[in-house]
Amino acid sequence: MLAVQSLSRPGLHPASFTLKAGECMILRGPSGSGKTLLMRALADLDLNQGTVMLDERPREDIPAPEWRKRVAYVPAESGWWADRVGDHFENTAGLEPLLIRAGLADDALNWPVSRLSTGEKQRLALLRALAQSPGYLLLDEPTSALDETARELIEDLIRSEMASGTGVLLITHDADQAQRFGGRQMWMDAGTLSIDAP
Repeated sequence: MLAVQSLSRPGLHPASFTLKAGECMILRGPSGSGKTLLMRALADLDLNQGTVMLDERPREDIPAPEWRKRVAYVPAESGWWADRVGDHFENTAGLEPLLIRAGLADDALNWPVSRLSTGEKQRLALLRALAQSPGYLLLDEPTSALDETARELIEDLIRSEMASGTGVLLITHDADQAQRFGGRQMWMDAGTLSIDAP
């Protein structure tokens, strides 16, 4: 279980919730309301206060690189720093089936980053996180740049991860997507988190 107690940072009022293994929790709210700030604080990318526990182990007891593998954050716009797609993956073994399931060519790891569309970057960023075998995924609008076919493939992939025990915190502006995933919903407004969406 991922347990969050009074997590805060500038722009984010103290937030508390729990996310269980295999569960999908939806986070919605207006643009600029603090959803991404919450994700970044949870991923420990920005200075923050509060208590975060992973399976009853305090976050501060877990080295940062290990934490970010176990609690993997996939931002709405991912970073790319090398020329070749495959150079962004620590481990590429066995990725071909995942590439195909995501609607990408099985040789996509050999592509230059410069040829990627926004939607391809979005899908590959998710696969980059999945390659680390995280226990929890923090997904910031993971299908916002995808057409319907690609969106369905990615939603199926996320459900498959959940069925394997991965907990998912999903930011979406798509009410239909929130409905498809079901589960609990949280609402963010002006930096304040409510457990039940309006």
